Amino acid sequence: MTDDKLAVKRTLAGNKKAFESIIEKHQRLVSHIVFRMIQNPADREDICQDVFLKVYENLGGFQFESKLSTWIAKIAYNTCLNYLEKKRVPLFDDLSTEHGTLETVSDCSIRPDQIVEGREVSSLLQNEIEKMPVHYQTILTLYHLEQMSYREIEETMQLPEGTVKSYLFRARRLLKNRLMAKFKREDLCH
Repeated sequence: MTDDKLAVKRTLAGNKKAFESIIEKHQRLVSHIVFRMIQNPADREDICQDVFLKVYENLGGFQFESKLSTWIAKIAYNTCLNYLEKKRVPLFDDLSTEHGTLETVSDCSIRPDQIVEGREVSSLLQNEIEKMPVHYQTILTLYHLEQMSYREIEETMQLPEGTVKSYLFRARRLLKNRLMAKFKREDLCH
């Protein structure tokens, strides 16, 4: 029996620690989705809690036809969509103005100036990603940060696999074009 199956079984039997382990294991995934899709910082934590409440309430119906992480990601995605629909936030516009951070890998052999430069690049990437339409942000997050397969993203976002691939291609192209334009402008100034 896998760790996920065991945790689900124990949770359904009333073991609170087992559900806490599910939350701990999938908190990063839920946070990535919510923080990409929801721009209002005040609502993000509430939505994350709402996601795990829905996971708990519906855990008995989970059949392990997909990975538990895919099922939880789908709940997170749908919860965010419901929030955006209630707030009447357009899903295909540039939505974000908030600044976030990308995770960086620490390496003792990297010089301080390289760390600063890496942070600047991460910040630039983050800012450009946040300016993208929500569906592009979400697909980039699921594919690159959460390392989900096309199939898992298809299940999570309820999109055909071809659409997932197309959106990922377009998101990468849009990000590349924005970064190229930005670097060309900066090169001209120096």
